[in-house]
Amino acid sequence: MATTAPVHPVDEVPPVRQLAAFGLQHVLAMYAGAVAVPLIVGGAMKLSPADLAYLITADLLVCGIATLIQCVGFWRFGVRLPIMQGCTFAAVSPMVLIGTTGGGLTAIYGSVIVAGLAIVLLAPVFGRLLRFFPPLVTGTVILVIGLSLLPVAGNWAAGGVGSQDFGEPKNLALAAFVLAVVLAVQRFAPAFLSRIAVLTGITVGLVVAVPFGFTDFGGVQDADWLGISTPFHFGAPSFEVSAIVSMLVVALVTMTETTGDLIAVGEMTGRRVEPRSLADGLRADGLSTVLGGVFNTFPYTAYAQNVGLVGMTRVRSRWVVATAGGILVLLGLLPKLGAVVAAVPAPVLGGAGLVMFGTVAASGLRTLARVDFQDNHNLTVVAVSVAVGMLPVGVPTVYEKFPDWFQTIMNSGISAGCLTAIVLNLVFNHLPAKGGAAPRTAPSPPTGGGL
Repeated sequence: MATTAPVHPVDEVPPVRQLAAFGLQHVLAMYAGAVAVPLIVGGAMKLSPADLAYLITADLLVCGIATLIQCVGFWRFGVRLPIMQGCTFAAVSPMVLIGTTGGGLTAIYGSVIVAGLAIVLLAPVFGRLLRFFPPLVTGTVILVIGLSLLPVAGNWAAGGVGSQDFGEPKNLALAAFVLAVVLAVQRFAPAFLSRIAVLTGITVGLVVAVPFGFTDFGGVQDADWLGISTPFHFGAPSFEVSAIVSMLVVALVTMTETTGDLIAVGEMTGRRVEPRSLADGLRADGLSTVLGGVFNTFPYTAYAQNVGLVGMTRVRSRWVVATAGGILVLLGLLPKLGAVVAAVPAPVLGGAGLVMFGTVAASGLRTLARVDFQDNHNLTVVAVSVAVGMLPVGVPTVYEKFPDWFQTIMNSGISAGCLTAIVLNLVFNHLPAKGGAAPRTAPSPPTGGGL
């Protein structure tokens, strides 16, 4: 009697009820970050409220499409892992500079399209570099990703950067309450509820937040029911050389960050990323970035905050995240739904973010636990890489006197830590040792695992 091969957890399709709950949980985890980029860029360019609203709905629509490409995939596009896509913060400063002094929105979109095409072409090259990402490097990168995200959760918990009541005890109390709910649900609730602990915490936190005046739903009434993003809404793209060069630097940074995120998810799900699948994932990033330039939005990359959610919930199905992509498409087409999600106050997200982002850092430590630290320089590689990665996180202005291209690379703790880990691993574990002897490298862990 023939037996069917077991389905890998990444390819499992949960029941519809679970798909919807798990998918919404991923949307709530990344929503604030997704809308922040168009708000920052549009605000710096002094766009009208109507244009700002248009940027946000266009961004949500392309976020959803990009996530579907990455999770479901077609041909050689998409890593087919549970990866959420969103606008990269690495591009914010260059885009503000281009938009305010170098040609406006049309120049931004021209440079974004060129950068997306460059990512598609460079994806196979990055795929061949996977051998330079042993557990020593990947564990360090995952640790840096988690640590660099914790200040984001801290800012949310305090009320959100720029809020008038930033740091008020009531904000931190609400965040602590949400964190307690998340932990209680994860520890004591039935299996299904424990897997949507973050969604439960955010929902309970929102219910508590409304009567205490943390948020209101006035924006829901003002939002339109239907919003359609059309190509080149702000005009045909223009191609300025300086804008293109700066965006190509951003492309290299986002490819480095995405590589770290893809490897992290591969470790967590038990489906390790191979050179071909890494190239497919990066190629999807490039295609999504091209779509961003066409549909009036920005460069796209894997969202690290959702990597933490995968690790925390142990829900490894890519179809869950694909469902989240479908929800984002709906939010992009139905602005009134987007306004409902936008009403979730920052402290509620902060309480959930603390445990999600901490989970990413802990996953990095678990990977590093499999690395040999005896009689070699691996401890130095980790120490210096984490230090360099945390420098711009702890001291955001540390590189403000440096050229723009240097700031673009090093102001991201993730890319700074990742590049440092790669270089130091090459220096200590690949170059010939003193006397010409081959350096001692740490053994690779067995394939498989996951949370």
